[in-house]
Amino acid sequence: MNEKVLMRGSHVIAESAIRAGCRFYAGYPITPQNEFTEYMASAMAGLEDGTFIQAESEIAAINMVIGASMAGARAMTSSSSPGISLKQEGISFLAAQELPAVIVNTMRGGPGMGNIAPSQGDYFQATRGGGHGDYRTIVLAPGGGQELADLTGKAFDYADRYRTPVVILADGMMGQMMEPVVLHKAVDPAELPPKPWRLSGAAGRPSRYIRSLLLDIAQEEERNWKLARKYDNITREIPRAESYLTEDARLVVVACGTAARIAKGAIKRVREIGLKVGLFRPITLWPYPKRALCELSRSVREYLVFEMNTGQMVEDVKLSLEGRGNVHFYGRPGGSVATPDEIAKVVNSLYHRQRLEEES
Repeated sequence: MNEKVLMRGSHVIAESAIRAGCRFYAGYPITPQNEFTEYMASAMAGLEDGTFIQAESEIAAINMVIGASMAGARAMTSSSSPGISLKQEGISFLAAQELPAVIVNTMRGGPGMGNIAPSQGDYFQATRGGGHGDYRTIVLAPGGGQELADLTGKAFDYADRYRTPVVILADGMMGQMMEPVVLHKAVDPAELPPKPWRLSGAAGRPSRYIRSLLLDIAQEEERNWKLARKYDNITREIPRAESYLTEDARLVVVACGTAARIAKGAIKRVREIGLKVGLFRPITLWPYPKRALCELSRSVREYLVFEMNTGQMVEDVKLSLEGRGNVHFYGRPGGSVATPDEIAKVVNSLYHRQRLEEES
């Protein structure tokens, strides 16, 4: 049986990436994810086949990842909100060239330079593509230390399986928090499935190339439709969510990441005073687990979306429910973090208000 170890969130992702076979990392320092970069620098130095590069900029880092991915390596980069914005062109290139890569965003308060406090203000950027053109990225939202470990391995597997960039969306609080986790057995990169498309030199075979520049309009259109078909497959195959105490719920809180942990604490409090409240936590933010949320609408009419922003996931919740529920919102943007007691008061007020309306 694997032993639990106490680790900081950023270190969990980094160690899990290495155990998943990541052998190339390029990044640029930015708070609050510098512990991640620091860990990768030390760990890669201890690997004979590991490469760590502190790039001269975020833009340089993502383009280095493009090159490493073309060569067949499991490659990744990380940053925090403003740095991820600078990487968007490169992420669009990765998607267009169908190259696997993992991008970690430890979100902080914004917009602009903002602050270094935890936030969820990058939801739209991550789930709507973020860069230019018709493309999407798989977006995973860990709920705590163990999922940071589990989903990091999944991120590399998804990236390789679908030949697409995958975003792990964490935040400053999750990156700094220390929790006991069980780390997965290390993967030998040599035993990973082959990548017949990789660029490895043309000796003994016809030459091939990977590119995103297609000046022929018909070719560019076909590439867009090819990507669209792939995204349809991803939407069918990987949506994931957690439901907590929803079986008898009259009101369901919808939240992800750190916000979901806060919401779960609030739900435990209101359950103690007899309120039937549950939690729906999307684990994949794209593709959003629409079907699972829609199924809740058979028995639940009231939903409270709680986010550490001004209400970005609300759109996906409404699209998922297709008008079969009343959607309310409570948020704390710009790096403010609500407490479970604060959310419990909001839930209590909304619960009783809806109950009075039903009885009137």
